[in-house]
Amino acid sequence: MNIAIFASGSGSNARKIMEYFQSSGVGRVVLVVCNRKNAGVIGIAAEFGVPVQMIDRNLFYESERLLDVLESYRTDFIALAGFLWLIPGYLIKAYPDRIVNIHPALLPKYGGHGMYGHHVHEAVKAAGEQESGPTIHFVNEHYDEGDIIFQTSCRLSPEDTPEDIARKVLSLEHEHYPRVIEQLLLSQR
Repeated sequence: MNIAIFASGSGSNARKIMEYFQSSGVGRVVLVVCNRKNAGVIGIAAEFGVPVQMIDRNLFYESERLLDVLESYRTDFIALAGFLWLIPGYLIKAYPDRIVNIHPALLPKYGGHGMYGHHVHEAVKAAGEQESGPTIHFVNEHYDEGDIIFQTSCRLSPEDTPEDIARKVLSLEHEHYPRVIEQLLLSQR
């Protein structure tokens, strides 16, 4: 099955997905969709020989032309990897239960608009949480409200900074996200 990765940032999760699916017979990454011209994921895609489709808000929200691009790559599945824009209804309708996201907290806590990256880890720290971890969920038309597919957690200590929390959670993201995507692809065959 063909996977498109939507990413806005450094691309560490995208890299792990690309690495994983180089040797998986279940799927392969065929496209990266990116909305930031200086995003690190662009260079990572180049390393793996994966084409990049740059998008702007007009292309993404005011038309459905992105569907044509995805169809031209025979995209079966979309994985969000640090993609910060809300997914429009036309994409959700075209890919029902085939768009997933990874969120760096144990949803339903610390999700929603504006809750990404360091904002999440700072909120977790401020609340004095004793654990955190990533949540992999289906994408719907609301930030971080789709059905949860997978969660895992790590212990936090009172001495952990938001940066420490981020490192611990990211390690779990890298370990689990590609494998969960593979399981979903297998279940959709």
